[in-house]
Amino acid sequence: MQKIGFAEALDSIVRSDPRYQRDAYVFLRDALDFTTKRQKKAKGTSIRHVTGPELLEGLRQYALKEFGPMVMTVFDSWGLHSSEDVGNMVFNLIGAGIFGKTEEDSIEDFRNVYNFEEVFVKPFAPEKPAVTRARAELPAPKPTASRK
Repeated sequence: MQKIGFAEALDSIVRSDPRYQRDAYVFLRDALDFTTKRQKKAKGTSIRHVTGPELLEGLRQYALKEFGPMVMTVFDSWGLHSSEDVGNMVFNLIGAGIFGKTEEDSIEDFRNVYNFEEVFVKPFAPEKPAVTRARAELPAPKPTASRK
């Protein structure tokens, strides 16, 4: 049996599960590479397996690095709205033989890990200025007479 390539696997996955765009899968693979490189750098050894939460954290960092404040716009266009969506994609790739898993891995590892609004929108939201007490206590300005 010949091993299926990434491009062919994506064709099959997107045909059978059209919820997520092809580019989302390419980005997910790149996010996994980003995550393993960061782990290798931090731990100084090769990493054999990345858990769901570790992948989600790597994906978060990589998405912010790559897309900045446009993350949600890009993710929305790809059909990604939650960490559960990432888990669905991971398990689609596992089913196609592209990603591997251990006995401990589960789709549940991706449920409610973080809220996309919190991690992708809030970092770029402008801070609301705090109204100072002194400013609140200032008297209202007096009207000025205008000259004609």
